[in-house]
Amino acid sequence: MTNLQKLMKQAQKMQEKLDTEMGDLRVEATSGGGMVKVTMDGKKAVLLITIEPEAVDVDDLEMLQDLILAAVNEAGRKVDESLSDHFGGLAQGFMGG
Repeated sequence: MTNLQKLMKQAQKMQEKLDTEMGDLRVEATSGGGMVKVTMDGKKAVLLITIEPEAVDVDDLEMLQDLILAAVNEAGRKVDESLSDHFGGLAQGFMGG
């Protein structure tokens, strides 16, 4: 029974480490030639959205919305790529991928 307990403790420590490193990870993605920039952490929480003034056209808000979506989706892809590169299969299993 002690081997199982040791294994469970090890798994818990690995999960805590992964969770901490995911929270510490930062990625940035842009769209529209840099007019919209999104910063996201490794848990895919959006931390910051920066929009250049020239991207704002009240007559074409749909374009701005598309730029924001594109940047957010690209940031999410970069998080997946970064975690996969750093943790390999462990991160994919943890994230349910």
